[in-house]
Amino acid sequence: MTHPLAGIDYPHQCRDWEETPYTKALGDALESLFDRSVHDLDGIVAGLNEAGVAPPDGGRWTAGKFQAEMARLGA
Repeated sequence: MTHPLAGIDYPHQCRDWEETPYTKALGDALESLFDRSVHDLDGIVAGLNEAGVAPPDGGRWTAGKFQAEMARLGA
């Protein structure tokens, strides 16, 4: 049975900014990690660093940087 809401493209209702190449890459990397059942902070940070998606300062992700960026983006 197909989910009744499958295929619907939902608007980003909580987002009050336009998506950028950076936020798209970050979102895609996070979605890939979640699809692989990576949900813990250390795993997410390691996965983002392995995926090559750099934080805004261009360095490597740390737990603190990830938490600050999620707060900045309103996630």
